[in-house]
Amino acid sequence: MGLSEAAVRQRVQKLLDQGVMQIVAVTDPLTVGFRRQAMVGINVEGDLDPVADALTAMAECEYVVMTAGSFDLMVEIVCEDDDHLLDVINKRIRTLPGVRSTESFVYLKLKKQTYMWGTR
Repeated sequence: MGLSEAAVRQRVQKLLDQGVMQIVAVTDPLTVGFRRQAMVGINVEGDLDPVADALTAMAECEYVVMTAGSFDLMVEIVCEDDDHLLDVINKRIRTLPGVRSTESFVYLKLKKQTYMWGTR
């Protein structure tokens, strides 16, 4: 890039300070004992915020997004096994006030997961 190490360090620090960038480590769930992943589509009656907030507070929910389309919310869940997944969906998500229905999409094999959007 033709920059000194100090210049690069300053630019990185500026991006961190502005909240444009964060430095994180990304682990592979399979290698640390989480053998089941799923995307769950959720339909909600009424206000989405309380349901989204409750999902955000669950450790198993890695990704929570409000959507337009067939589902009101989409949630990516990472669990130890099928029993853990069933417990999260059946006893914790479906029992939340306002949750009308869920549809689960169990991951059989993860083919691609990148974090390159910030480099385009």
